[in-house]
Amino acid sequence: MGPLHGFKIVEIAGIGPTQLCGMLLADMGASLIRIENPTGSDLGIDMDAEHKLLNRGRPTVLVDLKTKQGAGLVLRLCEDADAIFEGFRPGVMEKLGLGPAECTARNERLVYGRMTGFGQEGPLAKAAGHDANYIALAGALHSIGDRDRPPPLPLNLIGDFGGGALYLAMGLLAAMLECSKSGKGQVIDAAMVDGVASMLTMFYGFLSAGAWRDKRQSNFLDGGAPYARVYETADGKFVAVCAIERRFFQALLDGLGIDDIDPAEQHRPDCWPEHQARFSAAFKSRTRDDWARIFEGTDACATPVLSMTEATEHLHNRERGTYVEVDGVLQPGPAPRFSRTPSAIRHGPREDTVNFRQILTDWGLGEEDIQAYI
Repeated sequence: MGPLHGFKIVEIAGIGPTQLCGMLLADMGASLIRIENPTGSDLGIDMDAEHKLLNRGRPTVLVDLKTKQGAGLVLRLCEDADAIFEGFRPGVMEKLGLGPAECTARNERLVYGRMTGFGQEGPLAKAAGHDANYIALAGALHSIGDRDRPPPLPLNLIGDFGGGALYLAMGLLAAMLECSKSGKGQVIDAAMVDGVASMLTMFYGFLSAGAWRDKRQSNFLDGGAPYARVYETADGKFVAVCAIERRFFQALLDGLGIDDIDPAEQHRPDCWPEHQARFSAAFKSRTRDDWARIFEGTDACATPVLSMTEATEHLHNRERGTYVEVDGVLQPGPAPRFSRTPSAIRHGPREDTVNFRQILTDWGLGEEDIQAYI
């Protein structure tokens, strides 16, 4: 039933980070009701509901929070909930009459999660932004890409999902765990800028120790070192290399057929240009799949760069069941994995306006309450 079976959570619908947070909690067994504004909150991409995979595993119901009836329904749901979370700019929920004060007045055990880009306070708190803006302000974007080009925009995995959704989920779970001891809820300020900064902690340690240059592609983990970068192959595809430790570097040399580079020179930046040239020439001599066969099962830490489609077909991912099909749509399965209370995808994305009454009944509302809100 999942490790969060029995927990009840209200999700005020948003896009991206809060969606992923809700998906993770639902995959782990929590009972969620996703409250969606009738005008919608998507990215403007024309896509059928069944393909909005971040909405899987819990019902989405349409509720106008600007009405007294809609706000009242959320407050009623909070009475029986363990947590509620939202992703609006600071002050929006308060204007709706659904801020922490109003919701926790109904339930002192309620954990209230708030997801924003810049946080609840600060000069930029109410400013608009997206993933690129948050990772830029946190110092992450400056560190990504080639030294002689502008930083590329990565997928929104770093700010939205890493620094945002995962930190919100962790905060909600930590607060619910603490509530089991204290009997009291609390408010979580999950800012994406804060989360991304937190993920940079190791690199700030390197920087303070003089082991990291604050310049792109100049270090051992940012593509500056020849043993940790991506190489093009004979067919125009790519292999990712990350042979940081000495024994892994030796395995890389062995696989490439290079026997005249001294492994003791691995971490010498003055040797990097020569090593990179040698590695580039070697990788260009065979196709990506040739190298995949050569390095598979070795400790060289060299793997083919797969497309999203190719990743679903890779033997390792197939045997682990990393990707699953739900309602005819192929998608990543739940993570992480639990030995005794496994996660599961109960169903694909659903807008359950027709089953609104049953959803509220399952939540625990009586007929009198239901009549007041539908």
